[in-house]
Amino acid sequence: MADETGGVPAKRPTTLGPARRPTIYDIAARLEISPSTVSRALNKPGRINAVTEARVRAVADELGFTPNPMARALPTGRTGTYGLVLPDITNPVHFELIRGVEEVVREHGDTLVIAETQTSGQIEAAVVARLQSSVDGIVIVASRLGDGQLAAIAAATPIVGANLMSAAIPTIVPDISLGLLTALSHLESLGHRRVGYVGGPEGRINTARWTFLFDQAVAREMSIIEFSAAGSSVDAGAAVLPRVLASGVTAVMTYNDLVAHGILRACHAQGVHVPARLSVIGFDDIFSAELSNPPLSSVRAPLADIGRSAMQLLYGRPPDGHELVTELIIRESTGPAPA
Repeated sequence: MADETGGVPAKRPTTLGPARRPTIYDIAARLEISPSTVSRALNKPGRINAVTEARVRAVADELGFTPNPMARALPTGRTGTYGLVLPDITNPVHFELIRGVEEVVREHGDTLVIAETQTSGQIEAAVVARLQSSVDGIVIVASRLGDGQLAAIAAATPIVGANLMSAAIPTIVPDISLGLLTALSHLESLGHRRVGYVGGPEGRINTARWTFLFDQAVAREMSIIEFSAAGSSVDAGAAVLPRVLASGVTAVMTYNDLVAHGILRACHAQGVHVPARLSVIGFDDIFSAELSNPPLSSVRAPLADIGRSAMQLLYGRPPDGHELVTELIIRESTGPAPA
């Protein structure tokens, strides 16, 4: 018996073993039609008779068939899979960003693969190289790769950067100016005249924050000192406290909330009262900011919107119009400058 396309029906068994994944050949054998008809019914709706398409989908559901993205990629060139590459999956700053990316991927009916690089540029390059052959595009977060490496990746695979400043690829970054300006003005209003900035990993984002704060502090005739932490972690923040205290600053702003948490932890251990002796402002406003002791003032970044915008850009759509601006959230870690 020939099917409606004149194809030869598949001669495959319709009884599946307990460990075997059903294929289009099993559906074709059950309905006595060709595998190509099954493929069109599942992958190109409206291309075949509606009754036949409905029968194919019913049997596919009955057998528990799920498409194999690698097999689907052969005729279409698309896998329906996208990659999200993160420097540190344990960093809470990425939680909402991941959710934003995943929401957009889910809306398109596609699959998201998440990979971590342990903040290593070498691992990052290897991870991206492995992903390139199996995904339709990659969102890369806070990349440790140089512009030349990113440009080489973009020449072979669509790629968008999130929380990344680069001239080599399209990127999504929030506007830092409002949040940092408000933070500095907040400290000025509390009487702080000598403040510090505890920086994070070397790169354009850290440089942009320091440059902005330096220019604004000078314009206000405030003194500002930059401290380089050994990383963007809690331990790095704790380790920098002796230098902060020795400098005589009465307030610090930090690269992220983890560094700020480290400073708070070290202050508590050394009997340094926050905010009576030292006011602290973090950046990102991760969920733990309001749970610290004292609750941490922080410059909130629109993390979920950054993820959504980056993924929309990767799909070739303009971001949905959300303003990616930062704002200061004031809590108990900031107070009047000591007399």
